[in-house]
Amino acid sequence: MQAAMDALFSVATAALLLRWAHVVFGIIWMGHLYFFNLVNVPFQGGLDKELKPKVNPALLLRAFWWFRWAAMYTFIFGWLLFFWHYLGPEHLIGSPDGGMSGRAMWILYGALLGSIMWFNVWFVIWPRQKLILGGMASGSPHPDAPKLAATAGKASRFNTYASGPLLFAMLGAPHFSIMSGPVLLVVTVIGVGFWFGMIKRSFKVKTTV
Repeated sequence: MQAAMDALFSVATAALLLRWAHVVFGIIWMGHLYFFNLVNVPFQGGLDKELKPKVNPALLLRAFWWFRWAAMYTFIFGWLLFFWHYLGPEHLIGSPDGGMSGRAMWILYGALLGSIMWFNVWFVIWPRQKLILGGMASGSPHPDAPKLAATAGKASRFNTYASGPLLFAMLGAPHFSIMSGPVLLVVTVIGVGFWFGMIKRSFKVKTTV
């Protein structure tokens, strides 16, 4: 019994829970990001103007709550994992010459992209959407709503494109022994290109049964 309890509260279990939390909140974050760009953007384009104040505040304020807090926890747990596994004295994974391993460099690349995306969520997208949706809910639309929406939309679209190479880096880290310029370029182009195609496709999805 004691051995089981020791195993349950071991360092390895703590690392597993940290990774689990990072992945779960990352799924929630990315899921909402893709919902906004693949579903909501085409939907808003066809939504009658008089319906938007009735539909959007109730739907989108709830969605943005999950979106921004999932981004926050993904960001926090992700950097904790990076420091734990790649910079901590007990878990440092380095190359033979003492530098950072290829795996660590790929994770760092993904983490930097994720940090830019997190910044966009909290300091570009949400502040503007808060003004837009707040004005809509109160019945007094913000006078700069179109401009605010355009800026938020560009940041959201950037995040969607960046999520492609980010996921390649995170998932491919165990499979890439080194980080080289050509491989990094290919990963980035494929990741961005995939989401470029998906966004284009989102406007062509039929809405009939």
